[in-house]
Amino acid sequence: MEDWASGRFHVTYRLFADTQDQAEDRAVGIALEQTVEVPRDVVPAGFVEDTIMGQVEKVAPSGDGLFDAVISYSPQSTGTELPQLLNVVMGNTSIQTRVKTIGLDLGPLKAAHPGARFGIAGLRALAGVPRGPLLSPVLKPQGSSARRLADIAYMCAAGGAHLVKEDHGLTDQPCAPFRERVLRIGEAVAKANAQTGRKTLYFAGLAGCSEDLMENARFAKENGAHGLLIMPGLFGFDLVRRIALDDTLAMPVMTHPSFLGPYVLSKDTGLTHGLMFGTLQRIAGSDISVFPNVGGRFGFTADECMSIADACRDDCAPGPAIFPSPGGGMSVERAPDMIEMYGEDAVFLLGGSLLRYGDRIEQGLAKLHKAIDDSLGA
Repeated sequence: MEDWASGRFHVTYRLFADTQDQAEDRAVGIALEQTVEVPRDVVPAGFVEDTIMGQVEKVAPSGDGLFDAVISYSPQSTGTELPQLLNVVMGNTSIQTRVKTIGLDLGPLKAAHPGARFGIAGLRALAGVPRGPLLSPVLKPQGSSARRLADIAYMCAAGGAHLVKEDHGLTDQPCAPFRERVLRIGEAVAKANAQTGRKTLYFAGLAGCSEDLMENARFAKENGAHGLLIMPGLFGFDLVRRIALDDTLAMPVMTHPSFLGPYVLSKDTGLTHGLMFGTLQRIAGSDISVFPNVGGRFGFTADECMSIADACRDDCAPGPAIFPSPGGGMSVERAPDMIEMYGEDAVFLLGGSLLRYGDRIEQGLAKLHKAIDDSLGA
């Protein structure tokens, strides 16, 4: 038996129940639902009952009307497939109410899910930035021509951006088709890098129907893109895994939270913020996880944002630590607060606040760099 197939991995669920007995019954129901999906009295004896069926390890009170249940599962129920791992962790249970998944320990499955190809250390090496937060302007708005987006990218790279990423809403629209956009932006960033001697990285937003995605990823690689922006909520976590493990691409991946909000926003269903935007992104192979910053238009709290950042950078999680990337709120004025909150190992996204500078984006970036250097005492 392969190493990953032995032992068990553990998932922690928060149950909303009136009594200990009710919580224990609920936990047994989840263990059955997530594996054998038959009533307890018809579970076949032997291998299915002893190994495949989920096992309730502990149910303990965690607050008024709250109980945390730890359930273990056999890797033989998942194999090494990421979609099936997610299916066992919270497949049918995601359709039920009054249960929230709050923890995942892969145990023996860690080796089967190596995580990010680059992580924080690898991306710092690619960008030539040994310390300090990375600045990533966002190319937008939707409706701009490929030529205009390339002009913005050039100004950003020339002004000292560490990364230049496309907005997640830029896909393959007629106003800026994916391949034309990649060609123009790739050339613009390469020109700026040649002039400045820096290593600004360009992350193209992967676009297309499912049958086009790998071909488009290779096109981006061959035409100036250094990394890829992927939306796992739309394309699936397994695409992230496939890109991250592809040695012929060897490109870092930035993941975007579009379509994932309903998984975390309810207090009594779904997953915690840290699990969704930290742990699961790492398991899939993301190098940078984008999420809404506190104080913006999406309503994440400071504690929720910090839980994401901590899960991204936790040394005990699968694979290397990755960059948390809070989106929204970064400006010259907020630079000290952002650094105090997130520290140096973060990618700060710059959208509307930078675009307000118009064709003076380089000046805006210079002011931001100075604010960050002053905050770090550099």
